[in-house]
Amino acid sequence: MGSLSYDERLATIVSETSLLVSAVDGADLSAPVPSCPGWTVNQLLRHLGYAHRWVAEMVERRVQETDRSFSKAHSVSGYAGETTAELGPWLLEGAQLLADRMSGVRVDEPIAVMAGMAGPRFWGRRMAHETVVHRFDACQALGLPFEVGERVTCDALWEWMTTLLPFIFTLRPEASALLGSGVLRFTATGAEEWLVDLRGEAPVALRHGEVAADASLSGPAFEVVLALYQRRPVDGFEVTGDAALLEKFLAAVRF
Repeated sequence: MGSLSYDERLATIVSETSLLVSAVDGADLSAPVPSCPGWTVNQLLRHLGYAHRWVAEMVERRVQETDRSFSKAHSVSGYAGETTAELGPWLLEGAQLLADRMSGVRVDEPIAVMAGMAGPRFWGRRMAHETVVHRFDACQALGLPFEVGERVTCDALWEWMTTLLPFIFTLRPEASALLGSGVLRFTATGAEEWLVDLRGEAPVALRHGEVAADASLSGPAFEVVLALYQRRPVDGFEVTGDAALLEKFLAAVRF
């Protein structure tokens, strides 16, 4: 179930948002975000804040299935010239609102169910790591240092392997084209090793296994997370085996 509890993930949403707001305080929010092409930092912050509010509203309404009709998270192109003084309090308010709303429901309650996954449990971890990765995006865009704790990193890797990986393969034809190709091994320093088995009709992620890998990538844990999110290239990692297969996989699973 990952290295963080449900309550810890809700706390992570708030703490990571606070770290983000502190990091960008006084910065030029019109800077472009390389990892989110077409967005500036203030648009990235709007995206994150609206994502928090969207999930909070779904929980408040007790919608049974995920409803994107009232999400503003991808309608941010019109925002420009904003400052942290404007956006900071708004971001913090939204993160706390989300945490408060989600703390009042059961983790397995049928609210905002996504692809058959229990809504609150899914959205707690999704918003926690959405916030972590977008904090990285903002820091990278502004040339600011970035650090994240080991337990949060391990949980982010667990979420990607167990939740995002199968989800991506249901959405992306280019990802499904990789099925039948082989086995990939990801070794993250300070976290458990993962195997991604693509030989069947659906991807299977395993923490342990004696299966021989066709390609392997090894490196610091959060750097591996960034590679899976296509936030950094494989340069600098220890890569063995079929590097072309690894590159095709990473290109196909951008999230």
